[in-house]
Amino acid sequence: MKVLCEISVRHVHLSENDFVALYGKGAKLDVVRDLSQPGQFLSAQKVDLVGPKRVIEGVSILGPFREQSQVEISRTDCFTLGIKDVCVRQSGKLDGTPGVTLRHGDKTVALSSGVIIAQRHVHIDPKTAEQHGFTDNEIVDLVFDGERGGVLHNAVLRVHKNFANSAHVDSDEGNALACGNLVEIKKR
Repeated sequence: MKVLCEISVRHVHLSENDFVALYGKGAKLDVVRDLSQPGQFLSAQKVDLVGPKRVIEGVSILGPFREQSQVEISRTDCFTLGIKDVCVRQSGKLDGTPGVTLRHGDKTVALSSGVIIAQRHVHIDPKTAEQHGFTDNEIVDLVFDGERGGVLHNAVLRVHKNFANSAHVDSDEGNALACGNLVEIKKR
C-alpha cells in the first residue's frame, strides 16, 4: 500500500487557555489553510519557542485547540533550543515530557511539559486499514524510493474514521529521504 508522505515541520498545538494568555481575551485562531487531515488547519498566529540555549521564532500554531498545549519539534530543534530529554512520542502522550516557554510579543507561557518529537506515523481510515489487514497502533515500516530512498522503521498506524490516508515524518527524516511523494507502507 502506498500513501502520500508529508513532512510535519515544527509546530505548536495550544490549549484555549494558553492561546488567550498569549493573544488576549477575544482573540481567535485565524485559518490560513486547511491541512490534509480533516478539521485540522494552519493558523495565521505564530509563537516563539524560548529554550535554555536559543530561540526559534515564528513557529506555526495549528488548530483547532487541544486540551493540553503540545510542541512538536525535530531532534535538530532540540539541539538548537538546548532542550534535553525530549522523547519520541505519539501526539497527545505528554506525561514525563520536558517543557519550553512560548512567547508572543511581551507575553509568555511557560509549559512545564508538552515538548515531543512526534513518532513517525500513518493516518489511515478504517476501510483502507481493513482492506490491507492493518490495525490501529500497529507498527509498520515506511519504504521510500528514489535517489535518496531508504526505510524508516517503527511508524505507528493510527486508524480513525475521520482520517485521510497519509504518512507524517518530521523535517529531519523527510529532508534526509527527499520526502514529498508516495511512500510504501509495509508490515513488519
